Amino acid sequence: MEILMTVSKFASICTMGANASALEKEIGPEQFPVNEHYFGLVNFGNTCYCNSVLQALYFCRPFREKVLAYKSQPRKKENLLTCLADLFHSIATQKKKVGVIPPKKFITRLRKENELFDNYMQQDAHEFLNYLLNTIADILQEERKQEKQNGRLRNGDMDTEDNNSTPDPTWVHEIFQGTLTNETRCLTCETISSKDEDFLDLSVDVEQNTSITHCLRGFSNTETLCSEYKYYCEECRSKQEAHKRMKVKKLPMILALHLKRFKYMDQLHRYTKLSYRVVFPLELRLFNTSGDATNPDRMYDLVAVVVHCGRK
Repeated sequence: MEILMTVSKFASICTMGANASALEKEIGPEQFPVNEHYFGLVNFGNTCYCNSVLQALYFCRPFREKVLAYKSQPRKKENLLTCLADLFHSIATQKKKVGVIPPKKFITRLRKENELFDNYMQQDAHEFLNYLLNTIADILQEERKQEKQNGRLRNGDMDTEDNNSTPDPTWVHEIFQGTLTNETRCLTCETISSKDEDFLDLSVDVEQNTSITHCLRGFSNTETLCSEYKYYCEECRSKQEAHKRMKVKKLPMILALHLKRFKYMDQLHRYTKLSYRVVFPLELRLFNTSGDATNPDRMYDLVAVVVHCGRK
């Protein structure tokens, strides 16, 4: 299943509270997918940035299934992932289809682990998403490392693992990670150099009255390197004018997009929110991929959008 998730700068989301049963009756039980639950999360003081991202992630089915599978494993020391697994399990096992749940345990753990979120101020939903995914990946990699070390100790082997070796990818990487290729073409000798880098989400610029498709097209626009920004060409052994562009080399299973809605205004000496209208489709096919891209015709279905309503 391929899914598109679009993430804005901040986040807010409506929750279903006292009128949940009335809402369910009005919509009709036949409209709800089998075994699916729609629960709002209690706001503990400007925690909408967290609640909305958690709800978006809950409806990324591959991610949810991995988190629930982690819940079923032998009990581990409490961390952010165990708290997330408890929350997802609580939602998934509710008898009612709709309602509201307080994610108190998760919020408490989040504030304990990262002082950036240990307050009642609005926070950046994109920063929270990145922090959560990277923290989960770190937890999984550390647990895997500990399991390998314990296995070697039981077998009487010495610990010969190279501490500088690259950690194996986790299911977070399997779900969200894609690969970009940065291509630079020297305009003198036409030599093309490329460098790959992995990503968990793509940050794209927005303009007035634009669309996700247009934003992605702009993401891969060709940039000319000239004047003081000339490119040092290894073939020419000197600085030359060059064309530079970014392409997607490997598509992720779930594509997370971050709309860069804050722009620094020189005349104001501060960042200003760009409340531009951005049209997004229910289906999306990436066209700006490299020739090496896997599954270039992959179609993404929109599953969640996180949008902050407000000027800050």
